[in-house]
Amino acid sequence: MPTPTGPAATELALSGDLRTHDPALVVGEDGEPWYVFSTGDQRVGLGSIQVRTSPDGREWTEAGTVWTASTRPEWVYEQIPGVTNFWAPELVENDGTWYLYYSASTFGSNRSLIGLYTSTTLDPSDPAYAWVDQGEVWRSTPGETDYNAIDAGIVEDADGTPWMAFGSFWGGIQLVELSWPSGKPADPAAEAVTIASRRGQPNAIEAPYLVARDGWFYLFVSRDACCQGTDSTYNMAVGRSREVTGPYVDREGVPLLEDGGTPLLATRGDRVGPGGQSLSAGHLAFHYYDAGLGGDFRLAIRELAWDDDGWPVATTAEEQAADAAGADEG
Repeated sequence: MPTPTGPAATELALSGDLRTHDPALVVGEDGEPWYVFSTGDQRVGLGSIQVRTSPDGREWTEAGTVWTASTRPEWVYEQIPGVTNFWAPELVENDGTWYLYYSASTFGSNRSLIGLYTSTTLDPSDPAYAWVDQGEVWRSTPGETDYNAIDAGIVEDADGTPWMAFGSFWGGIQLVELSWPSGKPADPAAEAVTIASRRGQPNAIEAPYLVARDGWFYLFVSRDACCQGTDSTYNMAVGRSREVTGPYVDREGVPLLEDGGTPLLATRGDRVGPGGQSLSAGHLAFHYYDAGLGGDFRLAIRELAWDDDGWPVATTAEEQAADAAGADEG
């Protein structure tokens, strides 16, 4: 089998409780534990965002939910009728406070909102551990907005100003400026700016995640159909821009506003529909549907590689070798 000569990602061998969807990863530094926050299950903790922890990013253990019956965001149930569980968390730290963004919606509707909880620690064993409801960040309303306010992804620019990308289907991926310490919009009346779109309907692009690296802003997205088990066609792509507001283009120079996107990962063997990604300390976390387990969803983590042109590489050396062998046979 041919041996790849370029950079390759490194797969972490995971075990334990891996049943996560839309993982928000926080890599522990200097021996600190790792965390994954993920989409809730209505059968567990009232659909609250779920928490898992690991001493080293390999062995994962369930660590409860963000809220309970007494601390859940009751106001959300009035704003989003029919909501049963909460989706696609994002975690970001600023000045000693952790900001947890979450999505409230129902399938097939853009009556949605992004809410916020804060805590001074992620450690459930810390006496200071307590998630405090900070209310609404952004919303979308049928007939009023052409986008869907779910799937928050936060990045800071060179000045330390936070920006939130969000969006799923409808009008594509949007961007709004936030401010610290509130973690909310700098101007609540501002218009969201579209930074990526597939063109046309159903505009199957979502789960934006922004990363600042070496003078570039990288926009990671998931495309096509999620949440259908082994029928899922989810896949990941990336573009980049010198400015956080865009324009984002792929490796070939195609704008992400015009269905561009350099492919990162797609279905391979029993690992179906990878997506719902986040990044922390150079590690890419995502979920996939395991055909060997009847299509149940699972967590995966890879340490990304970067090529000489500054593009991320998410495939492993083994996968690259298999692709090269397949191309030779073809």
